Amino acid sequence: MTPMAETVTPSGTTTATGHLLASLDPLLREWLPRQRWFAGKGRPVTGFTPVAVTELLPPDGRIGLYHLLLRVHQPPVLGAPPHPGDCYQLLIGVREALPPRLAPALIGHVTDGPLAGRTVYEALYDSRPAEVLLEALRTRARVGGLRFERDAEQEIREGLVARLMTAEQSNSSIVYGDTFILKLLRRVVPGVNPDLEIPLALAREGCPRVPAPTAWLHADVDAESYVLAVLQPFVNGASDGWELALRELAKGEDFVAEARALGRATAEVHTALARALPTVTLGQAQLRSLVDGMLERLEAAVQAVPVLRPYEQGLRSAFTALDDLAAEGRTWTAQRIHGDLHLGQCLRSPSGQWSLIDFEGEPSRPLAERRMPQPLVRDIAGMLRSFDYAAHSASPPAPEWAHRCRAAYCSGYAEVAGRDPRTDPVMLRAYETDKAVYEVVYEARHRPDWLPVPLSAIHRLATSDPSDPT
Repeated sequence: MTPMAETVTPSGTTTATGHLLASLDPLLREWLPRQRWFAGKGRPVTGFTPVAVTELLPPDGRIGLYHLLLRVHQPPVLGAPPHPGDCYQLLIGVREALPPRLAPALIGHVTDGPLAGRTVYEALYDSRPAEVLLEALRTRARVGGLRFERDAEQEIREGLVARLMTAEQSNSSIVYGDTFILKLLRRVVPGVNPDLEIPLALAREGCPRVPAPTAWLHADVDAESYVLAVLQPFVNGASDGWELALRELAKGEDFVAEARALGRATAEVHTALARALPTVTLGQAQLRSLVDGMLERLEAAVQAVPVLRPYEQGLRSAFTALDDLAAEGRTWTAQRIHGDLHLGQCLRSPSGQWSLIDFEGEPSRPLAERRMPQPLVRDIAGMLRSFDYAAHSASPPAPEWAHRCRAAYCSGYAEVAGRDPRTDPVMLRAYETDKAVYEVVYEARHRPDWLPVPLSAIHRLATSDPSDPT
């Protein structure tokens, strides 16, 4: 199936495209908020603005396929500044009727416009449209404003069968055979995306801990470039670090050796990133800005989740202790890091090799912030919180398991980096506190049953010695 097509942008919207989007509008308003990766839950969708609409397969055949970049409009969050709306990447399939296997993919039945009488659905559930994407990457296709690119030294075989990964995540992933995995970013912004930038930089450094990108998809729209997808080798038989940790916990097995190996892998990635991309020194002015951000997030969290109020002063001390060290002349080195490191961002191959994946950073943060150099302990703190989450997911909770894993991870990190993260306790406590505050707000909004997990860390961090994060 060869990609066809036309791309339409706001400056060149055709009448047919306007009719197409108008006919999809009521269906997408209902469907989008139900998707795991949709960030605007809790607020109604009030409209759409097309960023780009590309026909990949004409709808006059058995299967049609549209690639959409849509800006979604919603009422603003109370107290937040005006926002133009998030831009989402959608792949809309078109059929006369859906076979039973595609029932979970249903978006709706179109009643008017150019697709009247047809059924539209999430095309990634359907292997044939998904294979169109791989073929376009293999052939380096140009389809309107879409640019499918690949590493000339890596081969992409024809005929690989596609399957959608159904695990909950903030993006969507397709596995091709047992050879490649394509990650499609859902909420996209123009600019250099770290999920492509960092793996490419690590590949140039020869770092084996991060799969090297094989191919990627860009969109050029009105002089702006969007990274939309990244294809990487699939680690067949690999275990997700989160699932592996939970399995070991359920069996009563120790995870110390794996935590230590994961610490070494993290240090190897950090070391390679320091070689590949610039590092900077953080002095008092930079630390003051960093601390101010942490304090602002704490204040907003206390307003949003009042159960934090009794801990507010203790939590503030974690941040002000860092500010005090900076005022005394202490400096820190900052560099590019993972940015959202936790057990679920790590894969263990059947041979025991750990890899780090998903370098997009926290999608809710601005892209410029996600690409800024950061202290290494930000990644360390994220992993320490992940061990805590795993331990509290067990029945009964296993805080000692978390304590042993945290210690082993830091020791393994020190074996490669030459410096144990625990020797910088004030910075580590500040970042772990900042992460726990974020978790409290997230769980209160999305998973109230999980709220006791970060609250147990809040209690520990708010009452501990400012110089001792453990």
